[in-house]
Amino acid sequence: MEDYYETLGVTRNATLEEIKTAYRRLALRYHPDRNPGDRIAEEQFKRVSEAYQVLSDTEKRQLFDLYGHAGLAEMESFSGFDDIFGSFGEMFEDFFGFGRSRRPRPQAGADLSYRVILTLNEVASGKDVELDVERRVHCRRCAGNGLEPGTRKETCPHCGGRGQVAQRKGLLRIFNTCSHCRGAGSLVTSPCKQCKGKGIVKEKKQVQVRIPPGVDEGTRLRLRGKGEAGSLGAPSGDLYIEVQISPHSHFTRQGKDLHYAAHLSFVEAALGREVQVPTLHSHTSLKIPSGTQPGAKFHIHGEGLPGIRGNSRGDLVVEVHLETPTRLSPKQEELLKEFLRLEGKAALP
Repeated sequence: MEDYYETLGVTRNATLEEIKTAYRRLALRYHPDRNPGDRIAEEQFKRVSEAYQVLSDTEKRQLFDLYGHAGLAEMESFSGFDDIFGSFGEMFEDFFGFGRSRRPRPQAGADLSYRVILTLNEVASGKDVELDVERRVHCRRCAGNGLEPGTRKETCPHCGGRGQVAQRKGLLRIFNTCSHCRGAGSLVTSPCKQCKGKGIVKEKKQVQVRIPPGVDEGTRLRLRGKGEAGSLGAPSGDLYIEVQISPHSHFTRQGKDLHYAAHLSFVEAALGREVQVPTLHSHTSLKIPSGTQPGAKFHIHGEGLPGIRGNSRGDLVVEVHLETPTRLSPKQEELLKEFLRLEGKAALP
């Protein structure tokens, strides 16, 4: 007679966990799916499965330890390969995934993304934006369950509520998702008239969004739960607002600072002068000292952009660019040549 301990390759004082580990290793090796058409592997699979059924059961194991096979004679024995699968339904679910229900799982709603284009003036002051957001939401008539109010779901008659149906392929029973209920195990026989049983409807709604001052290009604002509805009680997705800033005719931006190019002639730069510089909301005066060199930068404090956290504003940075005249009047040319003579330099002929 066969010694079940030897069949599984464990000692007589092996723990239940050691017995399970040994069985799993051998069952995976001899499983018919891995050895199609191999009668020897099939028989070996039966042997290790029978050994596991006995040694994993406390009562059967005690009888086997005391009386051997004789102690098990009065208990139900294996009558064939089908009994092995029938007795170990849960075990095969854990080890191999056979027969495990594939019920639909809760799934979070999708996120939505909208783009908002701001001017630099709007960045400076912030802006209240009103968006027309179209999204999928839970049907209010049925509270998202897809049922006409006052009705309930019925157990799927095709799978008996398991969500799966079994098909026999040779010696194996293969479980597939029930096509009748799509794995839900139940059917909506009286669907909601509003959402046609889907539990979800499309809704277009205005959403108010406050864009704070100081946002930068690419800033993403997140509105939790304002995305599309989740399924089976899962949370809704989020609504993301992405900021894009349109180019300005006068300024470029570097962080909180605004940069402006002031174009002067070399005479103005040499003699110095007061110039009018545009700001985001008005103009301001800036004195350019004599002898200013090209590329010189002057900071007008507080005329930049605010920080995103409400801290101090940046500067307006004025950079001097010199313009060289391309056409000179005879009088201008004569004066410039005189200027060169005074510097001790000769003009080109």
